[in-house]
Amino acid sequence: MATVLTIDPDGMRFRINGRPVFLLGASYYGGLGASDGFIAADLADLRGLGFNWIRVWCTWGAFGRDVSAVGRSGEASEPGMSRLAALCERADGLGMVVDVTFSRGNGVVNPPLHGQSSHLAALRAVAERLKPYRNVYLDMGNERNILDRRFVRFEDLAELRRAIRDIDPDRLATASASEDIPLTDVSRYLLLAGVDFLAPHRPRSAGSPAQTAARTREYLDEARRVLGHPVPVHYQEPFRRDWRAWQPAAEDFVADLRGAIESGAAGWCFHNGDAQGRDDGRPRRSFDMSDDEGRLFDQLDDEERRSIER
Repeated sequence: MATVLTIDPDGMRFRINGRPVFLLGASYYGGLGASDGFIAADLADLRGLGFNWIRVWCTWGAFGRDVSAVGRSGEASEPGMSRLAALCERADGLGMVVDVTFSRGNGVVNPPLHGQSSHLAALRAVAERLKPYRNVYLDMGNERNILDRRFVRFEDLAELRRAIRDIDPDRLATASASEDIPLTDVSRYLLLAGVDFLAPHRPRSAGSPAQTAARTREYLDEARRVLGHPVPVHYQEPFRRDWRAWQPAAEDFVADLRGAIESGAAGWCFHNGDAQGRDDGRPRRSFDMSDDEGRLFDQLDDEERRSIER
């Protein structure tokens, strides 16, 4: 049976094959650069621990390795596009959801997209290729509110959303935001951009886990005010280790997850990435899972292993 992702009629939760679920996931950003063996082992380990989704970028280039599924003009690029489809198919067989994320880049991570025209073409190419896979949702613009090359206007998001619907009317889509979404912007995400759910990236500070429950309730209440019903609040990129000075422990990850669940959020992600304080970025975790670096589980530190086991 195919894995089909939908939103529950109550508006707050996701469903997989008609059953309400909480999406518990992991960052898998550079997954298109991982070997088939690495992917098979990582997904099997994640599924065994109760995880049911991953977040992979279709516009990813880091540490000199461009593994994007699209080229500079937004055209399909091989082998990335085929690897993206194969990853979605493997996840489908495991009953797992795949978040496929787009970004225009920030000068550090360097995906190929530059401007709305190439972004639109890329989104069309990916949406067309992934039509058979109902376990996929699209993040139209990672942290689209940051005022650098990543910035995507609400009007541009609306055009991107219309393009998705023209190709695949039932495909769920969002646009993620850096840190907390101002409540005054919720209506623009829902009414102008047309997202199906909110995807705020919470601040990465020691106080963040204690704030997540209250933030969730605020988003749900504001969506009710705007639409008359809530929409899922999906924490697809919380804090992580080796980002800046604060090193969250397993207890912080668990507290953040608990706050999300108890307040009615629809999903949460075990976020991970490179070590920013080191010149080589190692361990790079999901940012680089090439043969030289190893699969995701091989690159996690002891505290991260404690987190995901709990």
